[in-house]
Amino acid sequence: MSTDLIWRTSSTGLDDTARLAESLGSRLRGGEVIELVSDVGGGKTTFVKTLAKGFGSADAVASPSFTISREYVSGDKIMYHFDFYRLTDPGIVANELAEAVGDRKGVVVVEWANIVENVLPVERVTINIRNTGDTTRELELLYPDSLAYLIPDNA
Repeated sequence: MSTDLIWRTSSTGLDDTARLAESLGSRLRGGEVIELVSDVGGGKTTFVKTLAKGFGSADAVASPSFTISREYVSGDKIMYHFDFYRLTDPGIVANELAEAVGDRKGVVVVEWANIVENVLPVERVTINIRNTGDTTRELELLYPDSLAYLIPDNA
């Protein structure tokens, strides 16, 4: 991954994390790819819930762990949410991911992306979420300069 910039912040609770995700979601234009990285139960799907809200989708967000992918609509844009946790081989779902990545009106969010690394574009945002306590987290956003518009103003 080509990463030029790093932005870090601490979250003291779910509200802090939700504000960041919603702010990021409101800046999405279409064509972006976001990779979410954390341990099991680290808050990835919760992050996507408020990311989709900021994106403008009123669709109910749920973990795609068993369905592999879900879509959330906002006007003429779609957020594609993939979760490869249960897969050891992405198979045909890698083709679905590649099509979503090519959709310039779509936003792609991927959890457990290690098995589809070769499908993801170099130009993407990687968000590392690390639990530091019961309700606290550290978030690290790795991003190229071309996607700097997604980062909160206080970065």
